Amino acid sequence: MRAVDVPGAFRLVVPGNVRALDPAPAMFEAMLAGWQQQQRSRLLARKTIEDRLSLVRRFALFTGTYPWEWTPEDVEAYFSHRLSGETPLAHSTVRGQQGDLQMFCAFVTDARYGWTSACQEAFGQFPVQVCHDWNTADHVAEFEGWPRRRALTYDELQALFDAADDRVEQARKRRRKGVLASWRDAVLVKQIYAYGTRRRETSMLDLPDLRHNARAKAYGRFGALEVRFGKASRGSPPKRRTVLTVPEVDWIVPVLEEWVSEVRGSFSPGAHPALWMSERCGRLGVRRIDEVFTEIRNHAGLPEELELHCLRHTYITHLIEFGYPERFVQEQVGHAYASTTALYTWVSDEYRNRLLEASLARRLERKGGTGRGPR
Repeated sequence: MRAVDVPGAFRLVVPGNVRALDPAPAMFEAMLAGWQQQQRSRLLARKTIEDRLSLVRRFALFTGTYPWEWTPEDVEAYFSHRLSGETPLAHSTVRGQQGDLQMFCAFVTDARYGWTSACQEAFGQFPVQVCHDWNTADHVAEFEGWPRRRALTYDELQALFDAADDRVEQARKRRRKGVLASWRDAVLVKQIYAYGTRRRETSMLDLPDLRHNARAKAYGRFGALEVRFGKASRGSPPKRRTVLTVPEVDWIVPVLEEWVSEVRGSFSPGAHPALWMSERCGRLGVRRIDEVFTEIRNHAGLPEELELHCLRHTYITHLIEFGYPERFVQEQVGHAYASTTALYTWVSDEYRNRLLEASLARRLERKGGTGRGPR
């Protein structure tokens, strides 16, 4: 295969009959444009590509140099700086950004794309790989999120729901605008917990996504939730899954029924299909969903480390505690691997004690009631 045939190659990005007045920044922008084309050809999401390009620009701005001048020491200096601020990057973020920077360097140093020879001819230097095993973070732990992120306890979950309902009552007493929005917010956080949906999944729900389940006819149209915008793998469209309404949280059925039949129409949605409407008759956005949870959490006086995604942790944990098989839980939340589901599980001491008591009871039965085994 010729270099010119590869998406993102130098000859496909830079016209042969054009010479830039300032060649260094022009070459850098051409590199970024070529990398963008190469990633598009792999069907990567636009946001993924934009985030990677932004990282490379920030790295170049920090070093004050261009890719053909970068050194491994620049990588160490950049990430040391990012880790020493008031809000240091999470371990997973650092590892991800280092991987993205490594991919960019692999692109511009690949002879098939022609960037090394172009830089050598223009500047007498050529780019090299600057991210190595000895100056980047290793993936040594399965869970790299913040240790403070966790599932809510049963008391905290009840306090969250009580605070959501209290905001509705307070708005009613004030007799001001905000009753409908507060009502929506209260149902919203309950739905996120009851089905373990992510932010974007929740935002993109439409009325037709409320589904019947032939095995749970008593729930009517709320027997299942069709998630059509699940978290996508690289280069693939959003994943779809059906989340069944489990009996332990079937209290969500009348709550959603009331929202759909009595409250949602007050937002004047018209023909808009979104399940969650904004005050401006549009789809409720991801950022606003985050803000809603924060407002309710603060109203409940819960710790600040609890964030919206913790409701998903809580849902998974409770399904395990309810006794559902791991495979069922994995399918409910849309995880490709059971190990991912296990990372979200934070079973309570009460649940573990129940398992311990059951184990002790079985042992007593086997030992004829003495409970004395080998010492």
